[in-house]
Amino acid sequence: MATLADIGVSAAFNIISALAFLVAFAILRLQPFNDRVYFPKWYLKGLRSSPTHDGAVLSKFVNLDYRSYLKFLNWMPDALRMPEAELIDHAGLDSAVYLRIYLLGLKIFVPITLLAFAILVPVNWTNDTLKKSDLNYSEIDKLSISNIPPGSQRFWTHLVMAYAFTFWTCYILYKEYGLIASMRFHFLASEHRRPDQFTVLVRNVPPDPDESVSELVEHFFLVNHPDHYLTHQVVHNANTLAKLVKKKKKMQNWLDFYQLKYSRNPSERPTTKTGFLGLWGARVDAMDFYTAEIDKTIEQVTAERDRVTNDPKAIMPAAFVSFKTRWGAAVCAQTQQSRNPTLWLTDWASEPRDVYWPNLAIPFVSLTVRRLIIAVAFFFLTFFFMIPIAIVQSLANLEGIEKSAPFLRPLIEMHFIKGVIQGFLPGIALKLFLIFLPSILMLFSKIEGFTSLSALERRSASKFYIFQLVNVFLGSVIAGTAFQQLHSFIHQSANEYPNSFSSSEDISKVIEYGALEASADLLSTGMLSNCYPVETTGHLPPEEFFLVKTEKDREEAMDPGSIGFNTGEPQIQLYFLLGLVYAVVTPILLPFVLVFFGLAYVVFRHQIINVYNPEYESGAAFWPDVHGRVLVGLVISQLLLLGLLSTKEKAQTTPVLLALPVLTIWFYYYCKNRFESAFTKYPLQEAMMKDTLERAREPNLNLKGYLQNAYIHPVFKGDDDDESVEVIDEWEKESLVPTKRQSRRNTPLPSKYSGSSSPSLPEVVHEKA
Repeated sequence: MATLADIGVSAAFNIISALAFLVAFAILRLQPFNDRVYFPKWYLKGLRSSPTHDGAVLSKFVNLDYRSYLKFLNWMPDALRMPEAELIDHAGLDSAVYLRIYLLGLKIFVPITLLAFAILVPVNWTNDTLKKSDLNYSEIDKLSISNIPPGSQRFWTHLVMAYAFTFWTCYILYKEYGLIASMRFHFLASEHRRPDQFTVLVRNVPPDPDESVSELVEHFFLVNHPDHYLTHQVVHNANTLAKLVKKKKKMQNWLDFYQLKYSRNPSERPTTKTGFLGLWGARVDAMDFYTAEIDKTIEQVTAERDRVTNDPKAIMPAAFVSFKTRWGAAVCAQTQQSRNPTLWLTDWASEPRDVYWPNLAIPFVSLTVRRLIIAVAFFFLTFFFMIPIAIVQSLANLEGIEKSAPFLRPLIEMHFIKGVIQGFLPGIALKLFLIFLPSILMLFSKIEGFTSLSALERRSASKFYIFQLVNVFLGSVIAGTAFQQLHSFIHQSANEYPNSFSSSEDISKVIEYGALEASADLLSTGMLSNCYPVETTGHLPPEEFFLVKTEKDREEAMDPGSIGFNTGEPQIQLYFLLGLVYAVVTPILLPFVLVFFGLAYVVFRHQIINVYNPEYESGAAFWPDVHGRVLVGLVISQLLLLGLLSTKEKAQTTPVLLALPVLTIWFYYYCKNRFESAFTKYPLQEAMMKDTLERAREPNLNLKGYLQNAYIHPVFKGDDDDESVEVIDEWEKESLVPTKRQSRRNTPLPSKYSGSSSPSLPEVVHEKA
């Protein structure tokens, strides 16, 4: 059991490490050759130019201005200086609200910490229960509820504090929920025109022997939404075509690399092997080989594109349907379209860059089966993942290695090697698994069939949170290591359970992850500067750089990436959970939780302003999940306190404490009914106001020209495929769709303004006078 001195050493080591990270970042960010690494977002916006272009040779790589080093920590106040309204305009509402999760932690835990240290810590400390017992304890445990004797009237203090902490947490959550709902409405009202504001995704279009999917969709909406229907785009199963296009781009990138290599040394033509990654096979001329492969792939792309565009079986029973007004789209997206509730299913379309196109080709009827299979797989992954990990770990011990490889015994018996095996190998299997876990959970979500990147990330975040709740919190923080602590936990006296909840080992974990995670994120992008060049002269790096072969590779390497909601938010929720659970039981943990939220807020504000580039904008659609998970942590803390006090001979507190989880659950449903619709629906009043304002400002707006190609699959409008433009032109020439039905109306003539890609967000298209 860790002592107060151990906690101090751990805190000192991790805080010093975190400060080292911060100082290293503060110095590295000042160097000219790192400018694109630490400020990529400003380069993407075209608001910053490289400092390596001008000046002496040395000044292109090293900052020689000694005065700038005197202010090397200015990045902290700079990160806090940008107003929230400007931050939303700069990075989007998703990023701004993500930062508010850290602010939420500070709002909740600062008053709780002050109250806990003013009341609970003295109540716990002024007892000598642990001193008189035979239990092993540390000075930290004397500050916890473990130091209160069974049956003591002091437990009523903890009960009152549990009520106070619950009411404060719920109050802050309520205010924050209402504020973010208002921010979302204001954001939607002030946002530039976007295709998803006018478009719904229609799925499960019923089959008809007389009409194609396109004809069915057009007929249905002209009849049922005659005053608002504008246009539609059917969904093609273009997954195979997308793979071929990706293959072609990869081949083209290799050809560019070898052509560049040849241009630098014309006396020798580059060669490669035909096998996997050029590791084996016959050696051939590299440029001729990749030219032939590209030609072959182009033929396959052309054939597959023709099949997709002409084969009715390649059209899925789904379509993106656009309307003349936001009001019309809102009515369609939020109402039942037919007598059969399983047909003509409508929902808001994601913005084009948020659409996950491969999943649009999944038949709707298979989604339920897919989600059932993934639910079972996730259950076994969550509750039984320790079994294969334990097996792998058992093979990594000394006895297992000596039995499987006796000839290694002299080497294994060496003191250094023995220490490495015992201290490193047993945990490597678990660490490797946790590294790949987010990718596994994202794959699960993709198999489930969600059709947007934002939905995939939210679903993966939910899985990650449940996994951490079961295995990190319940399995590690409370019960200890699953196999080492289980026996003692079962056989110990009930009165010893509180020690399981107040172990000072948990404080070390919070210090370690809280202090290091946030500060290490600052350097994570800087580490990449060793993997790719940051000069901006337009020249490519030497061919020896295996990670960057061409200018295209260089552009991809410079992509700063996004926040990573699917992994970041569940990690934040773990600190909410620990803080709420230990607030009453072991308040000494709370200052370290505050350090995490405070430091992480400053760090990630800097990253969002200068580094991260969001892949999509969902309008903070994830906030109901954040709200719900904080309340889950609150209920868990209440139930654990209820069980803990029942072992302390205070059964009379049970009825009083039982009211807390009931009130918290009631509060969750109240907030759900009060606010959640703001994140899933669009009020007709808001839609009409925005439509009216837009008609007044832009009476000649050609909306059909703006929306006509917004939701065409990207493989049909790629920049490097000339044929894609021809395909789109063919679709646009169809002014009327013939049908055998007598009741349908003619489709309005297509707009004179159309292109191969949807307009940019602020772009306005007007009809000619």
